[in-house]
Parts: sequence; C-alpha cells; structure tokens
Amino acid sequence: MNYGWIVIVFIAIFLFFKWVNILREYERAVTFWLGRLSAQPKGPGLVLIFWPFETMIKVSLQTVVLDVPSQDVITRDNVSVKVNAVVYFRVVDPARAIVEVQNYLYATSQLAQTTLRSVLGQAELDDLLSERDKLNAQLQEI
Repeated sequence: MNYGWIVIVFIAIFLFFKWVNILREYERAVTFWLGRLSAQPKGPGLVLIFWPFETMIKVSLQTVVLDVPSQDVITRDNVSVKVNAVVYFRVVDPARAIVEVQNYLYATSQLAQTTLRSVLGQAELDDLLSERDKLNAQLQEI
C-alpha cells in the first residue's frame, strides 16, 4: 500500500480549506500578498486566499456600539462632574483601519474619551444641564 498518495490527498484537502473562505455580507478581508497590501479588500461571499503567500484579516462593517467609561470632567466653573457616553461608529475603509491604525477599536475609544473631556470641560455646569442637545451636536460633529 502506497501511503504517498494518502499524504498528498491530505495536504491537498488541507490547502483547499486554507484557501477557500466565505465572508458574510457585513465582512471584508484586508489581504496581504507577501506582506504587501492588496489593492482592494475582498468579499463578501467566496474568497480565495492563497495561503501561505497571502494572508487576510477580517474586518466587520457593522455599526459598533462602544461604551465610553465614566469620565471625571472639571467644568469651566471648576465643578467636578462624572459623565459617561456611548459611541456608535462603523468602519468605512477596511484597508485604512487595519494598515494605518494599530488597533482601531482602542484608538476610537481613546479619542471618544478625550473628546468628551475636552468639550465638556469648556462648558459650565449650568450649560451641561440646560444645553445638552447643543453639546451632543458638538460632540457628534467632532
């Protein structure tokens, strides 16, 4: 009995499962061919990745709900206030999210915390209580 054919078939099946990927409608694959970024993200649907020469990172295009931890803010009139927030965002350009930022989820969280402290720190306590819609609009714009 020749075990060489069994090994070859096993390797072929292994490579087939490494090469064939199925991405959902809300996912894209940022691919790197020998370390270089491919021109366009792949997906959705059936995606062929020629491993080990090509690697992929899946990126979700769904809206992410990110809870901003409670922040201590000192208002312009020197009153200490605890505030919390929620950030809704989604990835628009998957390649830039992977290549240009080391961890885009963490970076977004840190930016949201800093922006929250900065904007609310410029307002007085009375403005925080009475003009919430105006401050929310300013935070959303930033």
